[in-house]
Amino acid sequence: MSRRLISRSPDLKRLEDEGYEVAVNGSHLVVGHVPYRTAAGSVGYGALVSTLELAGGGTTRPGDHVAHFVGGVPHGSDGEPLSKILHSVGSQALAAGLVADCSFSSKPSNGYADYHQKMTTYVRLVSAAARGLDASVTACTYPVVCSEDDESVFEYIDTASSRAGITSLTDRLRVSKVAIVGLGGTGSYVLDFIAKAPVSEIHLFDGDVFLQHNAFRSPGAPSVEDLERHLSKVERYAQVYSKMRRGVVPHAYNIAEANIDELRGFDFVFLTAESSEAKSLIPGGLIGFGVPFVDVGMGLYQEEALGGILRATTVTPAHSEHARARISSGGGEDPYVQNIQITELNALNAALAVIKWKKLLGFYRDEEAEHHSLYVIGGNELINSEAS
Repeated sequence: MSRRLISRSPDLKRLEDEGYEVAVNGSHLVVGHVPYRTAAGSVGYGALVSTLELAGGGTTRPGDHVAHFVGGVPHGSDGEPLSKILHSVGSQALAAGLVADCSFSSKPSNGYADYHQKMTTYVRLVSAAARGLDASVTACTYPVVCSEDDESVFEYIDTASSRAGITSLTDRLRVSKVAIVGLGGTGSYVLDFIAKAPVSEIHLFDGDVFLQHNAFRSPGAPSVEDLERHLSKVERYAQVYSKMRRGVVPHAYNIAEANIDELRGFDFVFLTAESSEAKSLIPGGLIGFGVPFVDVGMGLYQEEALGGILRATTVTPAHSEHARARISSGGGEDPYVQNIQITELNALNAALAVIKWKKLLGFYRDEEAEHHSLYVIGGNELINSEAS
């Protein structure tokens, strides 16, 4: 499959985004898994093939109205071949490994505007009788589309961005190195969110082991066998997210005074560590390095129900004055220290941090330019202010 051709051709990309099995074989476009009615009156599957007209690295208007079919000769609901559109019957070699059994001809009055219109028209005509046998049959299987781009961080294509038409905005997230310091509940959700962004490297810093209580405040559903492995948090998360992407780099130790210099040179840091040492040491170091970061925290109390505040404080070189005063040093009687399971609050705190990071990169609108956000649980209030 020519990924570059598909990505540069809106009609081919639209076919792929709608779930069709799209491939390019030489100068031919192939749409696979097209259901049809066989001569025996059952449902079969084949592939529609069209020659491709190209210009400027992408497709242009189809030059003819003929489509070939590989996999048999489709029949209509009357049990006869599709005579209204059938053009020829007999084997025809189209390309290496691509031999058609018949061809069709159905020409709109103005021709086909693009390959999306051409191929979906033929899919509809060929599949109609098969749907009469089984209404659930479809050519839209949404196959996994693996990446052929050696420079991509992903193991398969980000079809979510292309389907939504926001690929150009997603490209703004292509930064080199991001760090997450602390892979507890909030840090693990930060990873889950930014793992879907085209960041080249995501570095994970945490010296703790992934234990049973962690399973109840982090993404996913680890098995008993997963817990019995006693992997470090960063090793476990690196293994999980390596199934989707490259560039997740584990560091199975905490950031302390002796190694804080390792945070130099990052494009951004998410400070999600819970220890008071991390809260007191790392912000000052990052400010001195000129590295932008967001620090998150929770302050909870328990009466008849849990209440409290979530905080996300963003510090950039242009907004660093007095920022450390906003960052809590942790400790005290905070119930969160007792590992109360509050996974949705972890996820929300992480979301506040990641949304702000994306605002800084121009992915989201940022009308208030807030650098300090508080979410009050009891009143369901979000309060924004500047950090400096």
